[in-house]
Amino acid sequence: MQGEPKVSIVVPAYNVNKYLKYALASLEEQTFPNFEALIVDDGSTDNTAAVAKEFCRRDSRFKLLQKSNGGLSSARNYGIRHARGEYIALLDGDDVYHKDKLATHIARLYSCADVGVVYSASRTIRDDGKPTFITLSGKPVHPNPLSALLCKNFIGHGSNAVFRRCLIDEIGEFNESLRSWEDIDLWLRIAATQKWRFYREKRILSYYRVRPSGLSFNVSQMQACGEQVLKDAYLRSPELVKSMLPTAYAYMYRYLARLSVQGGDMEAARQFIRQALASDKSIFLNDIRSLLTLVSVSLSPVTKVIVGRSLGRGKFSNSEVAQVQGKN
Repeated sequence: MQGEPKVSIVVPAYNVNKYLKYALASLEEQTFPNFEALIVDDGSTDNTAAVAKEFCRRDSRFKLLQKSNGGLSSARNYGIRHARGEYIALLDGDDVYHKDKLATHIARLYSCADVGVVYSASRTIRDDGKPTFITLSGKPVHPNPLSALLCKNFIGHGSNAVFRRCLIDEIGEFNESLRSWEDIDLWLRIAATQKWRFYREKRILSYYRVRPSGLSFNVSQMQACGEQVLKDAYLRSPELVKSMLPTAYAYMYRYLARLSVQGGDMEAARQFIRQALASDKSIFLNDIRSLLTLVSVSLSPVTKVIVGRSLGRGKFSNSEVAQVQGKN
């Protein structure tokens, strides 16, 4: 391929040799061909690098970068630092793009100068690649993106956004000190500039894999990271954020309650629900997912069976729950 790529796709990959070929094959099938795929092997101990090298051998658009293990944000930042494209796309090594993903998003960025971040609706897929019933529309809960992001990560997951490279130069990289909520932190920083629009494509163009060996979750750690991200958002824009903080905390506690239900810690789930109600009980009236969380505290065994069977498993592991709940 001649000339500079229009978009750089950063593919963080840690011990995903079983899935990486599907992620990279979905890039080969893109209807927008002018890209570079930067596969960041974050200290894998399996054959992840070997899978990546096969694609690099047959297609010059693919490049393998290798580093010691530093976590997801570290891998993304490493790839972005090596990127040559005007636009950055993110694709985790176990997820998949629809063939029109890049073409659709790049066209929007090209035609709308005030749009900084584009994303789409998405669907989760099982470990074996089969689709589940779980879809994410990506529709924000509030017309203002900053207010919406304080409540929910409407972009949904780490393999969905395509954004202008200049945003990283303007607001900085992913915060590597955060072990979760790092995506929301980045989007909140962009939204706080009040300069860039977020654009949602209603088509399903991303597929997020829920797998048994996915990241496990630590509710206490996730609470600490969530509280830090909300605090930082307030310190950046106190006049914009202050009035939204009770609702933002209610959504955070609701989210932690859902994780606790699926992790089997019903006492923690009840405590988080009480905190959510104390912060802003209106979320349970205005948001169907919050209401379902309230119900699931009482019906947790049923909830686990329904979601687990959709994913083709008799049981739904904690790591799978963390991935599904993190997108809502």
